[in-house]
Amino acid sequence: MPAVLNDQELLRYSRQILLQHVDIDGQLRLKQSRVLIIGLGGLGAPVALYLAAAGVGEMHLADFDTVDLTNLQRQIIHDTDSVGLSKVDSAMRRLGAINPEVRLVPHRVAMDEDSLAAAVVAVDVVLDCSDNFSTREAVNAACVAAGKPLVSGAAIRLEGQLSVFDPRRPESPCYHCLYGHGSEAELTCSEAGVIGPLVGLVGSLQALEALKLLAGFGEPLVGRLLLIDALGTRFRELRVKRDPGCSVCGGQHE
Repeated sequence: MPAVLNDQELLRYSRQILLQHVDIDGQLRLKQSRVLIIGLGGLGAPVALYLAAAGVGEMHLADFDTVDLTNLQRQIIHDTDSVGLSKVDSAMRRLGAINPEVRLVPHRVAMDEDSLAAAVVAVDVVLDCSDNFSTREAVNAACVAAGKPLVSGAAIRLEGQLSVFDPRRPESPCYHCLYGHGSEAELTCSEAGVIGPLVGLVGSLQALEALKLLAGFGEPLVGRLLLIDALGTRFRELRVKRDPGCSVCGGQHE
């Protein structure tokens, strides 16, 4: 991909380039960057829309599901005409209309350990927008093994969470440091419900964290867990430390 911005790109991204934290150099870094988005539902929808609009050069889209009518209350990348289509195909159609300059790489089937590892190695940042613990654990393990930063978000009912796990930093915890083995009885949105703007908020923050990592500005949410209470519109931040005995990342910096 050329290490220059053409006139159309300079115009398209002009409001972003005006920021001293981004500028031409940051926009070029975005153009040369690759991301993997796991899940194109409530969280993945705003993530994909904002990263494509911001000019991330290559986006790998992973989801094995199809669009259902019940998705449309919150998964704003899809529309009524997309019902029954692959979520990947639906998202690619929308993203291509927003920014045809972005290269889109589809992953339409469920990933096994090997294919997930290969997909993670191929990108610069991974965004976990899935809705179940087993996928989050698998994605985290692949990111730790490959040394790739992971932007993890979750939302259910009226509560959201967000953090960044960056194995390149010795002090950074991983997802497993924070959540351990989780709970097999964990509910999903289809069982417990969720309000649409909440997943939009968490997904937008995930996109922001990814842009900071890719363009190299600001302070990523590493070692911090952001908790969102949508019912009372309250935000709380918790410090999260790396677990030296973690079975996933414990030996990475020895």
